[in-house]
Amino acid sequence: MQSIRIEETRLSSRDQALGLEWIDTNGKGGYASSSLLHCHTRKYHGLMVANLKNPAGRFVLLSKFEDSLVVKKQEFFLSCHQYPQLFFPPREHFLTEFALDLYPCFTYRLGDLLVHKSIMLVDGEDHLLIRYDFENGPSSGVLRLKPFLAYRDYHKLSRENLFLRVKTFPVENGFKIDPYAGMPPLFIRTSLLSRFYPSPVWYNNFEYRGERERGYDFNEDLFQPGILEVQIRKGSCLIVSCATKETAESPRKLWDKEEKRRVRNRAEEEKCLDRIRDEESKKRMAALVAAGGKFLVKTPAGRPALIAGYHWFGDWGRDTLISLPALTFQTGRMKEGIEILLSLGHAERKGLLPNFFAEKGRDNAYNSLDAPLWYFWAVQELLAYGGDADFVRDEIWPIMKRIIKNLYKGTIYGIGMAEDGLLHGGNDRTQLTWMDACVAGKPVTPRAGCAVEINALWYNALCFASDLGKRFDDGELQLEGTIQKLRRSFRDAFWIEEGSYLGDVYQDGVLDKSIRPNQILAVSLPFSPLEPVLWEPVVEKVRQHLLTPFGLRTLSPEDERYQGRYSGDQNSRDGAYHQGTVWPWLIYHFALAYLKTEIDRERAKTFLRDHLNDFVDAHLSDAGIGCISEIFDGDPPYRPHGCISQAWSVAALIATYNLLVDDGGGNP
Repeated sequence: MQSIRIEETRLSSRDQALGLEWIDTNGKGGYASSSLLHCHTRKYHGLMVANLKNPAGRFVLLSKFEDSLVVKKQEFFLSCHQYPQLFFPPREHFLTEFALDLYPCFTYRLGDLLVHKSIMLVDGEDHLLIRYDFENGPSSGVLRLKPFLAYRDYHKLSRENLFLRVKTFPVENGFKIDPYAGMPPLFIRTSLLSRFYPSPVWYNNFEYRGERERGYDFNEDLFQPGILEVQIRKGSCLIVSCATKETAESPRKLWDKEEKRRVRNRAEEEKCLDRIRDEESKKRMAALVAAGGKFLVKTPAGRPALIAGYHWFGDWGRDTLISLPALTFQTGRMKEGIEILLSLGHAERKGLLPNFFAEKGRDNAYNSLDAPLWYFWAVQELLAYGGDADFVRDEIWPIMKRIIKNLYKGTIYGIGMAEDGLLHGGNDRTQLTWMDACVAGKPVTPRAGCAVEINALWYNALCFASDLGKRFDDGELQLEGTIQKLRRSFRDAFWIEEGSYLGDVYQDGVLDKSIRPNQILAVSLPFSPLEPVLWEPVVEKVRQHLLTPFGLRTLSPEDERYQGRYSGDQNSRDGAYHQGTVWPWLIYHFALAYLKTEIDRERAKTFLRDHLNDFVDAHLSDAGIGCISEIFDGDPPYRPHGCISQAWSVAALIATYNLLVDDGGGNP
């Protein structure tokens, strides 16, 4: 993978640099992240955001270091803070370049002195490493480090309090602090000789502009236990270690070990790129595959999982299943994909799979009608990419049969199959599909009844299950009659002759005729409930009304409810979330459907390839560097919003590239 670089011209504007974010992850749901200026703009930013087992959940332990260099009686700051009406340091910053390769690296020019700062989290541990390389400049100076502790749930903010235990304990070249009962301690130490000066003090009113823009509380107090000082000289390499457990290994050895692990992992990741002949496409795919690996985790309880998005999402059933094939089966991570698929299947209850896995010991939420249907699609993808059919028969087929039986007879949330074969669910207070935003207790996009993509997924699941039953010589499920009935009912319920497209939701004899992207699944899925003659008009309707450079809009701009900007407080944003906002994850299903309907396949592939290249080239160095955002505005210039790194966004681009490789691509 070639480094993604942000040059000095883009960093000269403070506002622009504050709008660019980096992230590194540790393979267990924890991460380190901030803006490029190391000035936090979100409450979710932090140098050590740990996913803990006890107490359960993600916690910002170490918010940041204020790091500065003292050279010839001048102090140069490498990090920044925003306080009320004050940006510190007030003069211009010294960052001249940012590069993302195996890890984030920041380059600073401080007069004659050139400093490189690199950051890595140790895989599978709550352990942060920061490396400083002093390349040029005066012969000596002092690196001064002020750690700022938050020790709070990552959804909340910390306030100055009397409960924090300020006492520190010396360790070799550093200190230990155990700030709160029931929380892990922190061990902070340096690879070079250092001195720690205890000076406990609270810093008040850090401001996070991203939270202010989103309508949330945006002020935080952080605790500084003291100051670490290290004598440095030209050519020095210093590594700072921050961990929740004491270790005998030196910070330098830990750095070298983690860097070598990442090199090996990169080599394994890039094996899946061998069939891509175009070098530029290979570079783009390498970046996407690297981004995709950050979502695959083992939770503190040891459960294999897929994080839906950073910073604030956990592992969600629907997101996992939509993302899983591209992030695992298609990218050489077959073992991880199978483990996650099986683990998720074991969580099946009453024919449903978790909408999300709860933290802090609460019960999982099962309010997702499409998650169990996406499970069938994920298994289809597993087999398409070389999965073991015997494994599917022995371990997964029983789960699939339970899902179908429960949906046939009916389960919770009013979910069940009607006499005409259509699958229905929900009421005016529930949100069971992926369009699940809610304002003032009511769904923004009411979709109770029979949703079009739910029934496309249902048809696909039944056809696939019928095929598997024959393959496994298992006649327990007799599905042919239902499949034929559902196929007739699907067209009768959803097809709109005037306009030649599919409506969105059918309930009590009434069809919602909104032009939405959900209809594309009726063409893109392996088994389509539509006659092939109807595929092309559906794709064309979606292309004309919904296609943008960054995915599909969720509502046609011609609809009076359309909202082309995603902004404001939570209610305003939720009101626009599925009312025009663009979602990249849908681009893959558009590509599948488009390729099915175009006679000139090479022309279609060229159109999609150009579209995809423009997307990746424009966005990989924007918002979250090396990441793909969750959503975009529906109107130009299509600004990115939501999570800076979303699993199904990355997965959609990987899967689409795999459709378009030079040798024909697509599912084997």
